[in-house]
Amino acid sequence: MTAIKFCGLTRPEDARAAAVSGAAYAGVIFAGGPRNLTVERAYDVLNELPSSVRRVGVFAAQSASDIARATERLGLDVVQLHGESSAERVSELRRAFGGEVWTVVRVAGSTLPASFAEAVESGDGVLLDAYVPGALGGTGVALPWSQLGEALDRYRGSVRVILAGGLKPENVAQAIAELAPDVVDVSSGVERAPGIKDHDRIRAFAAAVSNASLTAS
Repeated sequence: MTAIKFCGLTRPEDARAAAVSGAAYAGVIFAGGPRNLTVERAYDVLNELPSSVRRVGVFAAQSASDIARATERLGLDVVQLHGESSAERVSELRRAFGGEVWTVVRVAGSTLPASFAEAVESGDGVLLDAYVPGALGGTGVALPWSQLGEALDRYRGSVRVILAGGLKPENVAQAIAELAPDVVDVSSGVERAPGIKDHDRIRAFAAAVSNASLTAS
């Protein structure tokens, strides 16, 4: 079954709703934007999650040591790197953090950028998101899934593929059918305002993913 990551969580009640709906991952953001949190606020958001839900921190320009301190305080399982995520930076982070590192590849148009191959080599997962100037994510802009599927086929089994960008209950089944990602990542698609999740839409998204996964199997 395709796993679900609910990201951009800013309230404990939203994290609980995500967990009850079957989230495999819960994400908090330290990379700026309207959903940005302090480490202590993120602790409050994630503190009551069951151990079955893996905790993801989304970082940008922070140093490896700063990221490591945050991961220790929050018990993070995954660090998601936006912005500069070269092999050297990933290697430096691995020396400070023992969990998974996901790198983000922002796609403009219908072809994978050259940075994708390097991301596959250096990270445990590669998150695909739409390139929007001036924004690192959470924009609600979708990728051309059908056009990217064939390009991804050569990498299947080599790295976990996480699909973000414009996903919502109404279209996630199509995205799964066309791209077959390991994880689907949703933020704005289940919100009623930036950072404020709509619990009905969380449940609808989870149901759509479950139905799509059953159909695919």
